Amino acid sequence: MQTFMPKAGDITRKWYIIDAAGKPLGRVAAKAATLLRGKHKTIYTPHLDCGDHVVIINCEKAVLTGNKLTQKYYRRHTGWIGGLKEVRYDELMKKNPEKAMTLAVNRMLPDTVIGRDARRRLRVYKGSIHKHAAQKPEAFEV
Repeated sequence: MQTFMPKAGDITRKWYIIDAAGKPLGRVAAKAATLLRGKHKTIYTPHLDCGDHVVIINCEKAVLTGNKLTQKYYRRHTGWIGGLKEVRYDELMKKNPEKAMTLAVNRMLPDTVIGRDARRRLRVYKGSIHKHAAQKPEAFEV
């Protein structure tokens, strides 16, 4: 019996839609990262990009449990001296909830070529309206 090794031509990509309303931001991000990497498939291979497309809707209704809204910060550095910029998550979720969800998913993906390709297949929307109905995405429950 031989071990099946999939090739790039063997991979079929599906579209999934995840509704983040009322669900923890981290749990939604973890499921999205799993779908983007393709780890839910039986033909998953670490060296091959076999992930699917993911559309996340209702990001502004995602919740952060505990005191994370007031105690958790998104920090970045400009590269200049004293250039640390930080935004608390309650401000980030009010102003740009898509960025909060995208950051959470992107940090769960590897920093490789495969991870960059997976990031391109993620679509995040603030409300419930998205422009990918033509692709017939399947609902995925978290």
